Amino acid sequence: MEWMNRELEEGDSLQLDFTKIADVAKTGEAVVPVVVQDAATGDVLIVAYANEAALRATLREKIAVFWSTSRNELWRKGASSGDLLDLEAVFVNCEQNSLLYRVRPRTGGCCHTRQADGQSRPTCYYRVVEEDGRLRNLHP
Repeated sequence: MEWMNRELEEGDSLQLDFTKIADVAKTGEAVVPVVVQDAATGDVLIVAYANEAALRATLREKIAVFWSTSRNELWRKGASSGDLLDLEAVFVNCEQNSLLYRVRPRTGGCCHTRQADGQSRPTCYYRVVEEDGRLRNLHP
């Protein structure tokens, strides 16, 4: 199983999970997608989900809090890794079916995967899809 995650997270082949939204829906938890953007650079750091409790906690605690769709619990990003995301603002889209958290990373890291030097990657979007479908790592 660890090899599969390593290939998925570090490999150079495209393996998109087109079932993710259907799997999230099966949990029965009412959530919306959350795009998380670095307030200083404009980089998209991560896409996660929030339910009402996660949004309330985010606004109250001034850090990014999500609903973990795999663990079915509130997830304070960085609580265990130290890669906390301080909240600057929360935006809602026109149809009120997604959120944008504008944040400032405390440590410079955001992703649960690590660079070769052991540091958290600054964004979860660290690979580019090439024309041939292969992935090129921007933050090895």
